Amino acid sequence: MHDSGRDNDSHSSTEPGTGPGTAAGTGPGTAAGAEPGHAAQRRSDATRGAILAAARERFASDGYDRATIRAIARDAKIDPSMVMRYYGSKEGLFAAAVAVDLELPDLASLPRHDVGRVLTRHFLRMWEENEELTALLRVAAASRAGADRMQGIFRDQLLPVTRQVCPDPEQVPTRAALCATQLLGLALTRYVLRIPPAVALHGTEIEAWLAPTLQRYLTAPSP
Repeated sequence: MHDSGRDNDSHSSTEPGTGPGTAAGTGPGTAAGAEPGHAAQRRSDATRGAILAAARERFASDGYDRATIRAIARDAKIDPSMVMRYYGSKEGLFAAAVAVDLELPDLASLPRHDVGRVLTRHFLRMWEENEELTALLRVAAASRAGADRMQGIFRDQLLPVTRQVCPDPEQVPTRAALCATQLLGLALTRYVLRIPPAVALHGTEIEAWLAPTLQRYLTAPSP
């Protein structure tokens, strides 16, 4: 790309061991090319950090649909081409920028017969209150990067709480995945696709329908 597409790092700086008559990075005790490589990595990391910080603020203020790569790049004080270079698309940038904490309850501390109800109620509150989580679901339904991000969130956060109550440790991944079919299915139909009967359900109705299914997935003997 043109000069503005090089991390805004076209300025010259004098690293230790560089100067007139000295090859860059070949000063005493420095391997040839090592220091410039480290400096380039630091600049790259700083650029990524600036992009992600700007993206988080822009997605939070404008929402996913209205946030643009150009606006994010302007906030980060870089060329828009650099955003595309690092993240490929707005979907990829969003997936990298969002950090969703599901704030899952400690199921091990609950009466065993309550875990399905508590988990259903918790996720319903999360979907109702966390717009970032719903936005991520929209991206996940349309892009590989978003899907990978959502998979990581559920793998890293849902698996541990499933392990707390699952009767067979070997079945933890399967049971967590089955729980995800219900929790993500609810969110997709109610908050993304907005299927009218799903939208019309009261929270207590959702809990009454969904909680027994989650309870069975989490604690029942294997069929």
